[in-house]
Amino acid sequence: MNGAGRQLTDVRPVVFTAAVLLLAIMAARADDRAIISRWYSALLVADRTELADLLADDVRIKLDDLGVVQSKQEFIASLDEWKGAVAGAAIRHRIEKSEGGVTTVIACYDFPNNDMLMQETFAVSDNRITASSQAAIAETCEGY
Repeated sequence: MNGAGRQLTDVRPVVFTAAVLLLAIMAARADDRAIISRWYSALLVADRTELADLLADDVRIKLDDLGVVQSKQEFIASLDEWKGAVAGAAIRHRIEKSEGGVTTVIACYDFPNNDMLMQETFAVSDNRITASSQAAIAETCEGY
């Protein structure tokens, strides 16, 4: 076997390993996208069961504009109030970027009497949201 043939043989395991890792990363990103889509669908109807399933037990949810950090239990307990606020609303979202297990989302909350543009981040591990933060970008969704 000449040198070129031997080199090709040596590279194949590396290329295969790189391809497998790339596919795993792409699958993880797809899973994160699915989790975030489930999040907004459940949030829109204040589905306690679905939201509780999506959140890790030790999650911290940071509402920057309010200066509040909620545990999973505190967040689930706040859903009664949220359910009234979100009645008749729509939530549109798009993923801006996803890297290092953190996904940044731009979300437009279209409430019946106003709308608000938000930047939200989600840390996802083992198919659960482990951390989330939310901050207002604008008082309207014109920039969405």
